[in-house]
Amino acid sequence: MGDSHSWTAAPAAAERARSVLAASWSCAVTADGGREEFVGAHTVDEDGRVHLHVPEDSALLAAAICAPRGEPSAVLEFADVAPVPVRGRIRARLWLAGWFVPEDGHLAFHATRVVLKQPSGTVVVDLEEFAAAAPDPLATAEAQLLTHLADAHPDAVERLTRLIGSDSLHGAVRVQPLAVDRHGLTLRIERARAHGDVRLPFHAPADDVGQLTERMHVLLTQAATASCPRALQRQRTDGDG
Repeated sequence: MGDSHSWTAAPAAAERARSVLAASWSCAVTADGGREEFVGAHTVDEDGRVHLHVPEDSALLAAAICAPRGEPSAVLEFADVAPVPVRGRIRARLWLAGWFVPEDGHLAFHATRVVLKQPSGTVVVDLEEFAAAAPDPLATAEAQLLTHLADAHPDAVERLTRLIGSDSLHGAVRVQPLAVDRHGLTLRIERARAHGDVRLPFHAPADDVGQLTERMHVLLTQAATASCPRALQRQRTDGDG
């Protein structure tokens, strides 16, 4: 069972939902008793409306044409998967319930309910807040940023553990970058039989990659003046890290 940590300066539910939607490359559609997986087939408007591009002979298209207008008839599911290999890679799931309307050769989805599930719990997102929210500015670059940090700068990840309390690091065998957004960086702490997450908030929001670089330098500077956590040292001495 994972640890419980409070997230400082974390995205609001509507922003988090829009970020999942913006970064997702695939979606699963459940409609008329069936389920289909679509990869690279959807786009998203500024207000969060999903447009799904399906073949002309798609059963989903036929069902949308025949379905009563305005009646919830489909559920779209999007999974937020951590780009760095860690345990429990699904960071969040987003469900949109509503109906499709054929529109200019594709299907426009009208959502009547938005549900976001995260490790911290499941929340129903207000539709107006969802439409008004913007995705995190780092959402579409996050995968590349995290994989680069994990693959090219493992020393920096190790240094950042100096900002984590010794209790959270007790028994740790591996620490990996799990998520990053304009408000902070999240590290996944893995133990022999459990894992937990720790949030390292930025001193100010980062609205682009350039600002993110500065925020990371601030965290690393803070880490350089902190003492090395004994718990992680002990695991490395034992040969587990």
